[in-house]
Amino acid sequence: MDERERAADGEINSADYSVPGKGATGDSVSRILCVVAYPVLLLAVVCVAAFALRLRWDPAWVGPLFLVGVIAYLALLERLIPYDRNWHPGKAEWRWYGIYFLLTMAGSGLAQLLVALAVGLIAPEEPARLFWAEIPGALLTGSLVSYAVHRLGHRNALLWRLHGVHHVPEKVNVANNGVNHVLDIVLAQGLVQLALALVGFSRPAVLVAGLFVAAQGYFVHANIDVRIGPLNHLLASPEQHRLHHSTDLSEAGHYGSDLSCWDHLFGSFTWRPGREPTAVGLQDPASFPATGEILAALLHPWRRRPAPRPGPE
Repeated sequence: MDERERAADGEINSADYSVPGKGATGDSVSRILCVVAYPVLLLAVVCVAAFALRLRWDPAWVGPLFLVGVIAYLALLERLIPYDRNWHPGKAEWRWYGIYFLLTMAGSGLAQLLVALAVGLIAPEEPARLFWAEIPGALLTGSLVSYAVHRLGHRNALLWRLHGVHHVPEKVNVANNGVNHVLDIVLAQGLVQLALALVGFSRPAVLVAGLFVAAQGYFVHANIDVRIGPLNHLLASPEQHRLHHSTDLSEAGHYGSDLSCWDHLFGSFTWRPGREPTAVGLQDPASFPATGEILAALLHPWRRRPAPRPGPE
């Protein structure tokens, strides 16, 4: 058994071996960045949430501006402490990913528009219960709905024709986190927001939970050499999400992009120290249009399925 196999079985720590093209450089600055990168991101969530609530910032611009900051921060880290240098986007990919990102933002805006009336009528302006106790409830509720929609997107053939667009790239990085079918975003985010409104969480609690979810969503997709150790059993991480994109479905799992508790509860938690996917992308790449074929990808759910070939007599 070679070192890579032993690492996958948890016999040695993943930091004890190297794979060509993978891992940050071994200098002291890089090692420090690997340790502090995630705590800094969580601290940013807390600080922005605190200022937004205290100064009554408008959530309509707090969320988008915060998201831009998160993406810029993680994109910088991808250059400083990359997990796999071969996963950096090329020039053509940046163009494709930029278009997809705009489509994803449009889908998110449409989802918010569709539930705005419900939120306006149902969600209270101020918390009906202790505010700091309300935030975990909003996070758990939204995370559960997101987990269910995501898992269904992999299990239901029709929904997979939407969600599978996200799994076409054969690399995982911050830029291609926005590679989504616009209707997949409308469905997923719309259901989460609607659930939070129907339960009756206050708008401040939804804002705070939303900032954390946005940061986590891009963090888990980041091509950075960050390991969070035992925290993997509570929070989602890049280590887990790379497995989610694995072409080996036996290790894919990990449908939670913010919390990992639902993966534990429903049996889709596959991570162990040192476990890494051999390859990411689709098992059958020909089943979806390539990432650069954006119009074909958007029309894919309505494309006629090829008739099965007759088997040998």
